Amino acid sequence: MRTSFFQFGNVRTLLEPRKPRHPLVRLAVGLAGLAILAVLIFFGVFVGAAMILVGVTWKLLSRAGKREPATRRGVVEGQYRVVRKPALPLSR
Repeated sequence: MRTSFFQFGNVRTLLEPRKPRHPLVRLAVGLAGLAILAVLIFFGVFVGAAMILVGVTWKLLSRAGKREPATRRGVVEGQYRVVRKPALPLSR
């Protein structure tokens, strides 16, 4: 039987999160985690709001110098005639 050089049990114990035994240290670590989470959420919302504000400002300022043309874009001028749909024979 071949033994592997790399043992996964040792890696698992290194990466496994362990809670402190003392109740006050547990409470302190939990509160620190909540504080870090609150800071990350606050800055995420702040950065998102700033990005939206900059985008709206950019659009308003870029449109302020332009005038609306007399004719709307996307309108095709031309002459049209209505072609009637040929009548289909009644099916029996």
